[in-house]
Amino acid sequence: MGFSGNTGFDNDKYLKEQTSAILERVNRLNQKLYLEFGGKILYDYHAARVLPGFDPNVKMRLLQILKDKIDVILCIHAGAIERQKVRADFGITYDVDVMKTIDDFREWGIDITAVVITRYEDQPPAKVFRNKLEMRGIKVYLHYPTKGYPTDVDLIVSDEGYGANDYIKTANQIVIVTGPGPGSGKLATCLSNIYHEYRQGVKAGYAKFETFPIWDLPIDHMVNLAYEAATVDLEDRVLIDEYHLKAYNLKTVNYNRDIEAFHLLKRILEKITGGESMYLSPTDMGINRISAGIINDSIIREASYQEIIRRYLRCKVEYAMGLVDNDVLKRITSIMQTIGARVEDRKVVVPARQAAREAEEKGKGNAGIFSGASIELHDGTIITGKNSTLMNASSSLILNTTKYLSGLPDKMYLLPENIIDSVTYLKKDILNGKMVSLDLDETLIVLGISALSNPAAKIAVENLKWLRDCEVHLTHIPTPGDEAGWRKLKVNLTCDPEYSSKSLFISS
Repeated sequence: MGFSGNTGFDNDKYLKEQTSAILERVNRLNQKLYLEFGGKILYDYHAARVLPGFDPNVKMRLLQILKDKIDVILCIHAGAIERQKVRADFGITYDVDVMKTIDDFREWGIDITAVVITRYEDQPPAKVFRNKLEMRGIKVYLHYPTKGYPTDVDLIVSDEGYGANDYIKTANQIVIVTGPGPGSGKLATCLSNIYHEYRQGVKAGYAKFETFPIWDLPIDHMVNLAYEAATVDLEDRVLIDEYHLKAYNLKTVNYNRDIEAFHLLKRILEKITGGESMYLSPTDMGINRISAGIINDSIIREASYQEIIRRYLRCKVEYAMGLVDNDVLKRITSIMQTIGARVEDRKVVVPARQAAREAEEKGKGNAGIFSGASIELHDGTIITGKNSTLMNASSSLILNTTKYLSGLPDKMYLLPENIIDSVTYLKKDILNGKMVSLDLDETLIVLGISALSNPAAKIAVENLKWLRDCEVHLTHIPTPGDEAGWRKLKVNLTCDPEYSSKSLFISS
């Protein structure tokens, strides 16, 4: 994970076994495999956090190995476009993420065969998105809400059900079906196209590329509980796959939605193919050799434990912001209680809160909210920062940290006073801003400008790269400018569910 020496995962072992398992499944089907990708293909930072050593782009490396054998279909739910649903790790909407994914795949030398807008019902924003893609030469197909779903299998598997959807033309033996997040319509897209393939005499099959939960680890393994914490808003639960236990007398795990949907999915596949399904359980359907890459279980357990705490803190913030309801908070609180975790088990939490108390002591008699921030470097060193009239806690923390990494004195000024004064004047007197202290994004820009003439600032800028994957905690919810800065630095950020201002409207 980043620059830390603690590695619990071997990417090469995983790549070899997962690639072999996919090709073995293709050989069993003989003609064509529709492979639904669960989770993220690119930038799988959850996996990287709970499996230290995991390459967030290892699945794309796998696709490069299979490059000459695959087509790629990208799904997006029309409702997600309409609601402007946001992908949390990048802070961008799902429709923008689709375009980013197309660009990212191209950089890896893989073209997207088609984009499918699923559950399309003439939503105006979805129409605009379709036009935007088609104007750029991207093939776009429309899939509609499936008639009869989920109870009437005869209607689902008919010309009025799957047959009403556009048939997506593909040329290769393996069709990768992915999307920007849960609910994108990946499974329905697979089944719909398999229906069309059979109508044309092509015997196509289905499988699911899985990462989590890890089917051959115990139900209460920390990495599987971390998966539950990551999907707490979806009410996902890791359960024993009773179908697999009955068929093979082998205890494996899967998540509730796949287990609940298996009987229906099996019936649909049998209806499409006109024969018995090759699968006896939802675990059968999955292709998941992630456990082959685990080389140090204790490191994985500790990393997963920390991820659960991070997810809990994030959920507390989302609850404070009105983004999730109390039931979601109760579910993740239950997971915390199950593993006996406290937020103070996250090493950066207590130092950040102590820094906030110190700021409050120093600023007694002054109005405002006092904030603290803390970072744990890869060598275990903890550094703190606190807000002042010139800059907020995040900015203070970054300057303190880069000075430490650069071997510079604490009292050395990295940012020229005249530039700070100029930015403050612009924010306060020209733009009439209420928050005039430098946020993190602004501080990074000023630091970059200072590096042109200040050798110390130049060294500090060069050391920013060592912050990637470090643990950071803030005592208050970051402003948009702070959040943007931390995202660029690619740290693992958490915060307490407290606002940094008493104002209801906060802008950077």
